[in-house]
Amino acid sequence: QVQLVESGGGLVQAGGSLTLSCAASGRTFSTMAMGWFRQAPGKEREFVAAISWSGGRDYEDSVKGRFTIFRDNAKNTVFLQMNSLKPEDTAVYYCAAGSAPYRQVRQYDYWGQGTQVTVSS
Repeated sequence: QVQLVESGGGLVQAGGSLTLSCAASGRTFSTMAMGWFRQAPGKEREFVAAISWSGGRDYEDSVKGRFTIFRDNAKNTVFLQMNSLKPEDTAVYYCAAGSAPYRQVRQYDYWGQGTQVTVSS
């Protein structure tokens, strides 16, 4: 079993930055792939970024160059640094753990409770 707890969400103006954190416990964090997803009101949960156990990264096109996913295995934590935020980035952001850095929601085994990010124009 894996427990994931996100933090770092909040309200920010367009063009601003936020860094989300996701602390993991319950299994060997360093062997897991981690992903960030988001869900806006009335929309399906969508892929944002993922990182493999070895550090390989994947990003959804709309966040490339603005968001960075990275992990600290010593602290069992994965981060999502978000720069140049836009109103369309507003959503609840979820971290997830799985066996590989997939893009599909159904391929992740464990999920956090989510953290709200609101970007004002």
